[in-house]
Order: sequence, then structure tokens, then C-alpha cells
Amino acid sequence: MIDRGSPVPSVRVKLIGADGATDTTSDAVLGSGLVVLFAVPGAFTPTCHVNHLPGFLANEAKLKAAGVSRIVCVSVNDHHVMKAWAETSGALGHIDFIADGNAELAEALGLAKDMSGFGMGKRFARSAVLIRDGIVDAVFVEDGPGVNASGAPAILMALEAARS
Repeated sequence: MIDRGSPVPSVRVKLIGADGATDTTSDAVLGSGLVVLFAVPGAFTPTCHVNHLPGFLANEAKLKAAGVSRIVCVSVNDHHVMKAWAETSGALGHIDFIADGNAELAEALGLAKDMSGFGMGKRFARSAVLIRDGIVDAVFVEDGPGVNASGAPAILMALEAARS
């Protein structure tokens, strides 16, 4: 797993926008300002769709007030699925979405998880990463089911603790 103080890896990803997907690199998306990257096992999957993403959308203003310049969601899904999820959830334009279709970023961050037992193949472990100007500041990985350590409330608490 990537450590605090490590630079964000540079791998090919697709950044989802209103007009579709743009080919870019992870360091180009995550390398400037204070970024919250949260990773989910799959778009539209129950916990991701009902608990994880909505928490970040609901707390967008609080995260921005805490100094976050960009909120980014990543999943090992193709860019068509990620765009549909961004639109359906109402998050497009509020949260940036990265499609990591081949799990290259998941692997590079050390956050890949084998979910073959659930018929999902290789996915991101449910997690969140705070990144300051391209350098990892903190990593939060869930140790069980549900959204606790990597949810928006936990990230807000971590940001508040860092300011103290």
C-alpha cells in the first residue's frame, strides 16, 4: 500500500466529464492542491451507490471549506459505467470521476483487492487517500464491510485534526 510522503503514481486513466471521457494520467488529475480520492469497489454496487458516494456529495461544501480543491471518485469500471453513475447520482460536476478499467491505478497505489469470490475480479479496496500537491498525506482503508474509515465524515475529521 502506498505510504504517506509517496508521490502519486502516474498511470493512464480516463477522467469523466460532462462531454465524456478524456485520456489523462493519475498524477495530472491528483497532483495539484488538496485532493480527496475515494475508491470504491464498483459503480452502482449497493454500498458504493447508497453510502459511500452520497456522503461525499452531501459534504462537498464542508470538504471545500476545509481546503479541499478536488474530490475524486475512482473505481475499476469502464468509463461508460462511470459516466452513467456520475450522471445518475447527480454527482457529475461536483465530484470528478476516474475510470481505472484495467486496475492499473489500484495496483500502483497498492489498493487492489481480489474480489473474484464475488464475481467482480480485481477491484479497489474501499478506501480514501488525502493528497497534497501530488504527495500522499494519509491513507484510509476499510478493514471490514461498510463505510467508516473512508467516508466523508472520517475524512472531514482527519482534515480538522490536521489543522489543529
